Amino acid sequence: MPSIVIPAHNEERTLGRLLATLLRGTAEDEFDILVVCNGCTDGTAAVAAAHGPRVRVVETPVPSKHQALRLGDTHARGFPRIYVDADVELGAADVRALAAALTGPDPVLAAAPERHLPMTGCSWPVRAYYRVWQRLPAVQGGLFGRGVIAVSGTGHARIAALPPLMADDLAASLAFADGERTVVRTARVVVRPPRTWRDLIRRRIRAATSTAQLERRQRESDAGRSSDAPSARTGLGDLRALLRADPTLLPALVVFLTAALVARRAARRAIRSGDFDTWLRDDSSRQE
Repeated sequence: MPSIVIPAHNEERTLGRLLATLLRGTAEDEFDILVVCNGCTDGTAAVAAAHGPRVRVVETPVPSKHQALRLGDTHARGFPRIYVDADVELGAADVRALAAALTGPDPVLAAAPERHLPMTGCSWPVRAYYRVWQRLPAVQGGLFGRGVIAVSGTGHARIAALPPLMADDLAASLAFADGERTVVRTARVVVRPPRTWRDLIRRRIRAATSTAQLERRQRESDAGRSSDAPSARTGLGDLRALLRADPTLLPALVVFLTAALVARRAARRAIRSGDFDTWLRDDSSRQE
């Protein structure tokens, strides 16, 4: 039986939407669904409990996604194991497709669904930014930025060994080689982007900070020996290739580069001080 672990910190506005989508059209014992409410001060636990016995609820006072995931592992009953962020939308058919990729005749160790980013209500700079971001090779092939990662038992052992990191989904994606992971084209997750420029920058500051933390850990673990650590950073060559393929992207590329520069500059203070705990939350994407 696939286990679905949902870490949730103050997600009463979004969790019900996800659970309703997951439970629609499923048998009572088809999935093991576990919501781990971590450090919640709102009604997240009540929202989860309202969906009945098919959803188990575990609570911890510690507001940590990493600890919530590990706590979920201690309560989860089966594999494949699917980790799902509380603010996305994923259906039962999508879970089945992910599980099939991990258990079929040619299984991989980790999988994620195709992402759909609805742009309704987003400002034009946000739309321009994601017009570029979604075309980047690392974004198209990586498992990060989807709010969902599914792993087999063997794959789980690999990500369970990862240290606590802000960029947990990026670290999990990079833990697997190309042939060990896949994006399942028959599965889809709805990931709501930020609606405003301010919230986009908050997300990008978080991304810049968390990427710096990951790269610092990679350097520390590879100290004293040569390293070719995997990376998902975007290079100028990637952007030039996009522009050659589609010259109409030029205005959007200017927006993309501006966002990247502003976020990296704003992230410097946190990186210098080693502040990898402050989570800059985007609330605009959680609005109905």
